[in-house]
Amino acid sequence: MKHFLSVILLIALSTVSLYAQKKEKIGEPYAWRLSETLGTRYRVPIDTLHLNFFQTDQPYSWDDGSTGAGYLGGPSMSRVIFNRKESEQFMFKTPFMRNIVTPQTYTFYNTRIPMTLLSYMSGASKENRNDDLKATFSANVNKNLGFEGNAQYLYNKGFYARQRTKNFNWQLAGNYICDKYQLDVMFNAYSLIMQENGGIADDAFILRPDEVNNGRGGVDEKDIPVNLNDALTRLKGKNVYATHRYNLGSYKTKVIDDTLKVEEYVPIMSFIHTFDFEDNQRSFTDRNADDNKKYFKNSYINDGVTNDTTSYWKLSNTLGVSLSDSFTKKAKMEISAFATYEVRRFKLMPTPSPQSANTKPQLPMLPDESYPYAVEQNMFSVTDNIVWVGGEISKRKGAIFTYDVKGKWGLTGSELGSMDIYGDIQTKFKFLKDSLSIKAYGFFKNMEPTFYTKRYNSNHFVWNNDFGKIRKFRVGGEVMIPGWGTYLNVGFENIQNHVYFNKENMPTQESGNIQLFTASLKQKLKFSIVHLDLEAIYQMSSKQSVIPVPALSAYGNLYVLFKIAKVLETQIGVDCRYNTLYYSEIYNPATATFRVQDEYKVGNYPFMNVYANMKLKMVRFYVMYAHFNKGLFGGNNYMNMPHYPMNPASFQFGVSVDFAN
Repeated sequence: MKHFLSVILLIALSTVSLYAQKKEKIGEPYAWRLSETLGTRYRVPIDTLHLNFFQTDQPYSWDDGSTGAGYLGGPSMSRVIFNRKESEQFMFKTPFMRNIVTPQTYTFYNTRIPMTLLSYMSGASKENRNDDLKATFSANVNKNLGFEGNAQYLYNKGFYARQRTKNFNWQLAGNYICDKYQLDVMFNAYSLIMQENGGIADDAFILRPDEVNNGRGGVDEKDIPVNLNDALTRLKGKNVYATHRYNLGSYKTKVIDDTLKVEEYVPIMSFIHTFDFEDNQRSFTDRNADDNKKYFKNSYINDGVTNDTTSYWKLSNTLGVSLSDSFTKKAKMEISAFATYEVRRFKLMPTPSPQSANTKPQLPMLPDESYPYAVEQNMFSVTDNIVWVGGEISKRKGAIFTYDVKGKWGLTGSELGSMDIYGDIQTKFKFLKDSLSIKAYGFFKNMEPTFYTKRYNSNHFVWNNDFGKIRKFRVGGEVMIPGWGTYLNVGFENIQNHVYFNKENMPTQESGNIQLFTASLKQKLKFSIVHLDLEAIYQMSSKQSVIPVPALSAYGNLYVLFKIAKVLETQIGVDCRYNTLYYSEIYNPATATFRVQDEYKVGNYPFMNVYANMKLKMVRFYVMYAHFNKGLFGGNNYMNMPHYPMNPASFQFGVSVDFAN
């Protein structure tokens, strides 16, 4: 919290300082993000939207549906298989990426006047409080140079035992924009401290409450026994990122409204350099010997105390050249090429080895009667040097169709032979007095499994795998009719050599092919002030034992939208999330991974909220009674995944203020 207050103070002082200065008028504010590799800018909306502000900070609203520990700041993954991102090289932070900023998810601003965005969201009682405080400040020194800061402090006490979570991340960034030279730079740091409970010890407390507590039921959530009582995860990291380009071109006269003439710089060619450095550390500790023996099958280093640590850093430099669509008058396409040199270094704990050559038990199994492993004293590192080459051909302007084709290939190191090719084509035309957009897309990936799925040493898990490359092929199509509020997406994917964590939480490679199919429909309906937003997602996996998915996931949001006294925008409604029964993955805290299981099904439960969402000029706020249907209807199977129930019913509120200084 001390660090967060320091950042807030810095933002406040900067605001006062800049307010006292005479500033040059530079036009309307806008925001953008950066594409991977070459750092190409693309516009994004500034976060001042009114509708559904109440969904901003809910553990289940990451996307169309997520499974995980079920509490704010906890681990999660999407139930919608096509929405899952590829695992991070440092796989331990993958379940927490919703609260970790990257250069590709950070939002840059160019603001006409200094701008400050503050938001605070809180909920539940004093004992179960969850708080999330966010602050963003952006200002331009002149029309070319801007800087900004961002900070978030999340603190969750949790409804169940051992769910306390602290997450603090902050960013400092700057940008310089002129005709010939552009620069974006950012520094990012994050820190996560999370208690691990391993889930509740007996699901009957949730599923069959009348059978526990001597038939009296009504057990307080904090009193439900959990599997781990002294386990803790610490995750921290930092990121330094910079991308800049020099544009070659010429000034041309542009006529506006037949009278006004302006000089416009038209770039022809750009030379690009991108620098990216990230450093991550992770530790998992458990000082309860009884928990270690009950919850974990094996202990290789210490059968009383667990203290697992590992780290990873990456340094990459990318050089690229880009030809704009002004390079040729006929083709009107953009062409880019790049080369990347990347260094990865992984730090591992010592490898357990048999004390005697005569005893050679196979890892990871241990004999019941002995403890035959000796451990080296020093950690060791593995370094990987990788060279990538790639390119992109795109046409982003055009009344008939646009397209984008890009790819990259690995030439050295573990990524030798890796490739990632993506392409899409889109067209728009008139349809029944409205516009219709059709998009076809596809990709092919020949991927090296992430390092930690191949090699890892810890107290409870040890593996050393020789996996082959993973091959993914996906094709799909989208149809959008904005005037009707209709969005349709259909996709098919084939995966060969898929790597997953089996029931023993050991990484395993499925040598055969797995087929995935998904079809989703989003529909917005309106009758006067009554609105209904619907979404349905159908999924099919040819091997549910390897990639389990619910057959149907659905979301509905019924609300009325009106103004009070012509100024207070008001949204009052009820929303519901639902998915069919399936064998959901389950989280393992020692490795921060999700493993398959075939013992417990979750789903077939409507998770519902009732809310009031309002906006008055630059102020947004909401009140909500989350999970209001608990104990009323829907049954008792409100498990987000086995042993991890959703939060019970609770009041929540949030407020956001946008200051134009």
